[in-house]
Amino acid sequence: MRKRIAYISFDVVPAPKGAATHIQAFAQSLARAFEAIDLVTVSPDAAPTATFERWPGVWQHQLPATGKSLIDRVLCFQLFLSRWLETRIYDAVQFRSSFEGLPIFAHRKGAKLIFEVNGLPSIELKYRYPRVADDRELMRKLLRQEALCCKAADAIVTPSGVTREYLANARGVPHEKIKVIPNGVAPDLFESPPRQAESGPLRLIYFGTLAPWQGIDLAIRALAQINGRLDASLTIVGAGNSRQRKALDALAAKLGLAHRVEVLPPESQTDLARRLSSAGAVVVPLTLTDRNTVQGCCPLKVLEGMASGAPVIATDLPVVRELGRNGEHFLLVRPGSVDHLAEALLRLSADPQLAQRIAQQARRHVVENFSWRRAGDALVACYERLGISRSITV
Repeated sequence: MRKRIAYISFDVVPAPKGAATHIQAFAQSLARAFEAIDLVTVSPDAAPTATFERWPGVWQHQLPATGKSLIDRVLCFQLFLSRWLETRIYDAVQFRSSFEGLPIFAHRKGAKLIFEVNGLPSIELKYRYPRVADDRELMRKLLRQEALCCKAADAIVTPSGVTREYLANARGVPHEKIKVIPNGVAPDLFESPPRQAESGPLRLIYFGTLAPWQGIDLAIRALAQINGRLDASLTIVGAGNSRQRKALDALAAKLGLAHRVEVLPPESQTDLARRLSSAGAVVVPLTLTDRNTVQGCCPLKVLEGMASGAPVIATDLPVVRELGRNGEHFLLVRPGSVDHLAEALLRLSADPQLAQRIAQQARRHVVENFSWRRAGDALVACYERLGISRSITV
C-alpha cells in the first residue's frame, strides 16, 4: 500500500533561491521512494491553486500567504493550511519551520513528523526585520514554538553539524533525534568544459541572497583594494530588496568601482550554471554572525561554486570546513578580513595552475560526496527508520 507523504513549506516553489532548490530536490527524492507526495507551499498569488503535478510524483498545492506584515502572511498561510489538513490523513509530514508546524500538530492524526531545520526564525528574522530583536514577547513566542516543534517531531533533519550541536546543546534536543543531511548539487547541471590555466581578467561572482550575513560588502571592498594591481570585476546575482541593492551600488560608486561591480536579479539554476562556467572565481565572504556560527547553515553557494569548476574563496567558518579542505577544495580567508580576501584574489590571479587545481579537485569532491541524489537517499533512510517503508526501489 502506498504511503501518504506531505512536504509542507512556507516558501514559494519553484523560485531562484537556495531554499527552493533544496525543497525541489527533497520533494523529488521522496516522490521516487513513495510513488507520490503532496507538496504544500506558498502561492505566488492571493488565491489557492488546484493541485497539479509539478514534477513526476510531486503533487503541489499552493496556499495564500497575504498581508502587510510577516505575521499577517504567516497567519494567512496557517489558516489555509489548517483547512487543507482537515480532510487529509498522512503517514508522515515533513515541515521546515514553526510557521507550518503549529497547524500540523493540530491535525497530526497519528502521522510521523519530520522537522527540517535549515534556519530558525528566532535567529534569522532580526536580519530581515531589525526591530524583531527588541520585541521580547515575539522572541519568547518564537522560541516556544521552535521548542514545541523540536519536541513534537519524531525526527529532525538539518544540513549542518553546527546546527545539530546548537539544537542539542542550546535547545536540549537529543543527539539521536537529529540527522545531518548536507545540501547537494546536480552535477550534470553545473558541469562546465575543461578550463585552461591561463592569465587574464579575473571575473568574480557572488550569488545568493543580498542579506547582511553574506558579507557582500567585504567582496566589494576587497575588489577596491586590488584595483589597479589586478584587472578584475565582480558580478553579484541574487534576491534582495531595493534598499540592499542601492546600498551595494552606492558602496561600489563610493570606492570608484561603479564600472566593475554589477548587481543583477536572481537567475534560474540553468542560467546561473551558464554564468559560472566562465567565472574566474566564486566569492563567499560569510560574516561572523550567530546565523552562520551559532545556528549554522550549509552554504549551497559553496557547493554549487565547487561543482561549477570555478575556484571558490570563502570565509573560514566551521560550516564551510564541513564541505571540504582549505587549499585543496577552496581557499579560506579570515572572517571579516578585507585584506585576507584581497590577498586570496591576488594569489589566484598570480597562480593560474593553483586555481585550476583547486577547481578540479573541488568538483570531484562535490560529485562524489554532495549530490542531491545522495542527500535524498539519506532523507528516505530517515523515513525508513521511523517505520515508513518505501513503495518502490529507488
